[in-house]
Order: sequence, then C-alpha cells, then structure tokens
Amino acid sequence: MKIGIEAQRIFRKKKHGMDMVALELIRNLQTIDTENEYLIFVKPDVDDTVIRETANFKIVKLEGGFYPLWEQIALPRAAKKLGCQLLHCTSNTAPIFTSIPLVVTLHDIIYMESSYLKILRGTGSLYQKFGNAYRKIFVPKIVRKSRKIITVSNFEKNRIGQFFGMGSDSRLEAVYNGVSEHFKPVTEPLELKRVKDKYHLPDHYFFFLGNTDPKKNTKGALKAYSDFLKQTGLDIKLVMLDYDRPELEKLLDEIGDRELINQIVLTGYVVNTDLPTIYCQCELFLYPSLRESFGIPMLEAMGCGVPVITSNTSSMPEVAGDAALIIDPYKPEEITAAMISIQSEPELKAALIGKGLLQAAKFSWKAMAEHVLEIYRGMEKNQ
Repeated sequence: MKIGIEAQRIFRKKKHGMDMVALELIRNLQTIDTENEYLIFVKPDVDDTVIRETANFKIVKLEGGFYPLWEQIALPRAAKKLGCQLLHCTSNTAPIFTSIPLVVTLHDIIYMESSYLKILRGTGSLYQKFGNAYRKIFVPKIVRKSRKIITVSNFEKNRIGQFFGMGSDSRLEAVYNGVSEHFKPVTEPLELKRVKDKYHLPDHYFFFLGNTDPKKNTKGALKAYSDFLKQTGLDIKLVMLDYDRPELEKLLDEIGDRELINQIVLTGYVVNTDLPTIYCQCELFLYPSLRESFGIPMLEAMGCGVPVITSNTSSMPEVAGDAALIIDPYKPEEITAAMISIQSEPELKAALIGKGLLQAAKFSWKAMAEHVLEIYRGMEKNQ
C-alpha cells in the first residue's frame, strides 16, 4: 500500500506538540514497517535532517504558500499525482476535496467548545485566532469525510463522539501519544553544566511550559507562584520557555505583582534534546492547564524523575494516573498548596518521583506507531 503522511511543519526550526507527534510517528514507522511504501509530505524549511529517506520512505517537499493553500490545494494534488492509496493528515485538519481515503489525527476539538471560546475571547495571538477559526470551519467537514479519526486519549475520544453525535462510531479510535526515550534522568556533570550555562538556569527553580494560549493557564500559574514566594520566603525561581517578556509583564500587572519578573527566567526557544536536562535540574514541574487532550510534557517530566503538579480536568488525570499531585486549575491557592507540599515533604516528593518513572514507562512512540499501523492495515482490508 502507498501511504501518504502529511507532516507539513516538521522541518521548521521551532517545533511544537503536534509537530513532534508527527515526527515520532514517522521515525517509529520506519523501524517497524518495511512493507508499505510511504510518502512524507513536508514544507521546505531549515531543519531538514530530522528524518532521512529509506528504501520505502520518501520525502516529498511541497511549496504551496500559506497553510490553508498548502493543505487544501498543493497536498491533495501531489498525493493524487503520486498515487497515494491512503492519506494520513496529522494535525487536526485535512483537504476536503480529495478522493483519497483519509485518516485524520484530531488531537482535540478545544476550538469548537463554547466554554473554551469564552476563555479565549480577546486573548491569544493573531496566528492562534486564525488557526482556531480555520479549524472551526473545516473540522466538522473533515469529521464527516474521514474514513478513520485518530485522537490521543479516551477523554478526547468521548468528547469528539459526543460533540459530533458519533456515539460509538467505529471510525473514531484513541491512540495514546508516547514519551521519547531521551527523557530520562540526566546525571552527567558536564551535560548538566552545559545546559545550565546555555539557558542561564538558576540553582533552584520550578519549571513551567506556559505560552499565550489561554488553556495553559499561565495567569493562574503565575498567581500561584507569587503566593508561594510570599508564603514561604524561599528563593526558588520560575523558568519559562519561549515566552515574550512584554506579554509576561501584562499578566504580572493583571495579578498585581510586576516585581515578580525578577524571579522569572525566560530561556527563549529550547531545542528538544536540551529539554531533559532542564527538567532534571528543576524542583518540580508545573502543568496546571485548563484543558488538554493528552499532555506529553507531564510524561517527559516524570520520565526525567521530576514531581509533577497537574489539573483535575479533561485528559490530565487519565494520563497522570496516581503519579502527580492533582489540583483544580481554576483555584491558584490549590496550585500554591501543592508547591508547598512538594517542597516541605521529602517523602511525598520521593513517592511522586518513583510513581512518575513507572507511569512514563507505560507510554512509548513505538506502541503508538504500531497502533497506527494496525489502523492502516485495517483500512487496506476494507477498501
């Protein structure tokens, strides 16, 4: 079978969640499937060595302009011309005018939910707003058209089924994400020092992967951290990745603690291979999102031997199991209390670390790729 995989953004320098999922899917399919023929459709960019061609995996670089034009015009034309018998689109959307059987990874439908849209109103970047509007228009059409819809947790599977009235539709299937093998405890002194110096990390810090998307609850996390410092008097910094300082200052004004900027370290963008060493040197990892379809960073932190604080909403309890402190993300005081508990109770911290290592080990990209390959084979039989 000739299988096309849409992976438009995996060659860009700054890769994020869905890009990494697509990349790991491709890498692991290369190790387990030597029978099917694969065409990987990408947009040319600077980081073009992250995957290599093999005997049955070919990279197809497509120009095509702005994302909707690339996806709706360039991608289906190329896939048809090259004889794809199946097209897997990996990032929520897909071309709606194509005769090729479609598999779509629908990571979430957060942008469709009225409760989330109320939170989003007036916030988020212009790019995020456009992306949400595009998905809101196209996803319902894609759900109707797709032969198979993959999502990343049972929570999200149930949510999609309820929202689109699919019930127990066999087209919808949950396939868990994984955690990469390099997310493990780092003990090599030279590597610890290299990353610490490169990103100007303090001796003691909490780690938070916040961004401007309202679902990340950055404002709530900052309020909780501010209260933690006031209640404990401890000198523990907060490390944040790739966050714009003026945007951060706006949030600090909103919580009434502009001086908190002096306690925060903004690293800029961090390459994925440096992330484990940043995790390994932190006191705890903060993941108090309002809504997630899965939550890979939780597992990354657990795999590195770091205690995790996360939310009691959406998929996060499903993924975290009993290996994290679970809080109500709408109550900053609960986040603060969890921080204090981990810092003041060594036995609790040790227990979370032990449980976290076991929990992270349950999720692998190889298992994810094997599950997806089963879906491809099932579709071939039914064609």
